[in-house]
Amino acid sequence: MMSIVSTASDLMQDFKTGYLTLASPRAMFFSQVIGTGMGCLITPLVFWIFYKAYPLGDPDGSYPAPYALMYRGIALLGVEGFGSLPRNCLGLAVGCFFAAVAINGLVELLKKYERKYRVYRFVPNPMCMAIPFYLGGYFAIDMCIGSLIRFLWRRADAQKAKDFGPAVASGLVCGESLWGIPAAVLALVNVKAPLCMKFVSSSS
Repeated sequence: MMSIVSTASDLMQDFKTGYLTLASPRAMFFSQVIGTGMGCLITPLVFWIFYKAYPLGDPDGSYPAPYALMYRGIALLGVEGFGSLPRNCLGLAVGCFFAAVAINGLVELLKKYERKYRVYRFVPNPMCMAIPFYLGGYFAIDMCIGSLIRFLWRRADAQKAKDFGPAVASGLVCGESLWGIPAAVLALVNVKAPLCMKFVSSSS
């Protein structure tokens, strides 16, 4: 049911984009049907490749599969209740929830009443703060580097950064995702990068 609702939601967003770009609704519908049919065949194959190549779900592995761990936690919570949670986990979650609400409320108040220094720009976003806890610290480092590049790009040429920034971001996301498949195939056949590296003692 969740997959059906998610697909329908994506299709509605696609129709909105198609309306703005004057695309054919019929062509968009059939392309969605074809894509869904291809996904039914390709997705199990890709999953099998990743399953054979990597230890899926390992927090220290290449693919920790955070969604799988989250849904497993939800299932255990539904079956065993709050007793399945670690000690103090429920209190910490409730505290973080109210802290996030308070931070967002503070930002809205600063936007409305404090416009001289625009202090709200320096208040961290709770959702962005939660991403490293969910996906891992490496993701925050990638976002920081990308933000710095975009900041420098905007300082050098604001108009080009505005026009081409989304295209560059989409290309990086798509390229990194697509590379996961050949990387998994190479790992499956035990192909490793031919690195020749040697460490020697400073005393020698």
